Amino acid sequence: MKTNAAPRMTAALANREFRALWLAEVQSLIGDQLTIVALAILVYDRTGSALLSAVVYSLTFLPALAGGLGLSQLADRYPRRTVLVYSSLIQAVLIAVMAIPGTPLPLLCGLVVLARLANAPGNAAQNALTREVFTDDDLYLKSQDIRGISTNTAMLLGLAGGGLLVSQVGASWALALDAATFLLSAAVVRFAVSRRAAASDGNGSWFGAVKQVFGNRHLRVLVWFSWLVGLAVIPEGLAAPLAAEMGVGKQAVGWLLAADPLGFVVGAFLLSRFVSAEQRRKLLGVLAALPMVALIAFALKPGLIPALLLLAAAGAAGAYLITVSATFITWVPNELRGGAGGVYRTGLRVAQGIGAGLGGLAADRLGAATSAIALAGVVGLLLAVLVALSWGHLNGSSPEPLLS
Repeated sequence: MKTNAAPRMTAALANREFRALWLAEVQSLIGDQLTIVALAILVYDRTGSALLSAVVYSLTFLPALAGGLGLSQLADRYPRRTVLVYSSLIQAVLIAVMAIPGTPLPLLCGLVVLARLANAPGNAAQNALTREVFTDDDLYLKSQDIRGISTNTAMLLGLAGGGLLVSQVGASWALALDAATFLLSAAVVRFAVSRRAAASDGNGSWFGAVKQVFGNRHLRVLVWFSWLVGLAVIPEGLAAPLAAEMGVGKQAVGWLLAADPLGFVVGAFLLSRFVSAEQRRKLLGVLAALPMVALIAFALKPGLIPALLLLAAAGAAGAYLITVSATFITWVPNELRGGAGGVYRTGLRVAQGIGAGLGGLAADRLGAATSAIALAGVVGLLLAVLVALSWGHLNGSSPEPLLS
């Protein structure tokens, strides 16, 4: 369903169910950032090993592949409110065990993996349920603008204040606080979101969503748009060597890391406020290319301030990803949204991980972080043009139907 008048972002917040889902997501996300910081400090304090600290951090990402492709199906086979509530409760229990002082390191690693696996069906249920809450396409897109802005802001606040909080109260109390956020999320969703029946009968293949997504040309191109982010995030992985190359202090690493998400928040607001949903879809090709142009400019070896402005500009244009993900979920039938959304998010995560690794390899071979970032921009721009041409060939046609 679509209305003629473009709604404002505040119109989405007027919906009681969305407010509950939004609150549950944001406050638990802040708690997750505390956990990331707490784990890094806890492991390093116990072992003195930067390698082990990095390994435990990487465990927060590795389960995304298995969880995104498999466990996300639960959001289609069972009532989504129930999936989201149980996902939050399971994570609360697992993180609470992690918070027990003296928890053995191997057990801590196992609990990290299990908590991230438990997050997969909840994340799928959250995304699919939000689309069910809004029947109006434009209003749904505004809700995703709010989520994009608030989640990036929450991540910045959580990471910025995490180190200070953990240093004040200790890692165990920080983990306990994260567990409490999941308990609050479960309670808010349980009592403020309406119960809906399961979206599918559960007879489909567990990994059938992969075939469905990549067998549909409209969804396939949207996935390609999301994969371009894998190149756009390369500067984040090179923040430390980039700061060293510029001859600035270590505090600049944090600034370089913050520039992109800050730009994303500004870009999401501007797109939501001044560009209609239809125009945003038409501009996807241009918006996907702009971050790559900003990266190419690193060939000029900018100083700190120009680099921050370039990264912020790349982040602002990168807000096109909200339109991509919202369009993807809208075009997927309700009974497939959990599994298909899992495929989308898994591809995005894997692309980011591969991109960061390739960026580090390129910087090592080229001998300069700026050269690696510029090269990523050139490759990314070429790929963005190809994806934009594929998008243009669809000529705004309706997506092909997916079979449940």
